Amino acid sequence: MPEVEEKKAEEYQPYTPPERVKFEKKQSATTQIPTASMPDIVFMLLLFFMVSTVFKEFSGLPVELPSAHQIEKLPGKRNVAYIWIDKNGRISIDDKIVEVNAVSAIMYQKRVENPRIVVSLKIDKNAEMGTVIDVQQELREADALKINYSAKYLP
Repeated sequence: MPEVEEKKAEEYQPYTPPERVKFEKKQSATTQIPTASMPDIVFMLLLFFMVSTVFKEFSGLPVELPSAHQIEKLPGKRNVAYIWIDKNGRISIDDKIVEVNAVSAIMYQKRVENPRIVVSLKIDKNAEMGTVIDVQQELREADALKINYSAKYLP
């Protein structure tokens, strides 16, 4: 029985931890930014800005355009300057009311900035012809000779 007593004595010995316990790291910490989802984020931002961006369009003056049976569209809006003339004789360029004698200076400056500019006149059908002729004379002084007269299509 002495063997049984020795086993019992061995089993009930209190646990003494080692002086120093070493833990091993399974992974090292990385300092990189994960870029796997970066294209998704970029395209979502691009889509958001494309949808939410509002381009400024000049509204001009309220005019009732004359009608025409045949019209031709301008190739693009990039090289077009709009001049509105309403039935009261008011003239608007770039959403600003201007006097007749200021048209040549404004259009000359626009022509210096862009030599291929086309002037699109949006004239009310009840506007006085004298105002239209004055604007045409101012455009000649500014050497803005590419002129388009806007009308609405009448089928």
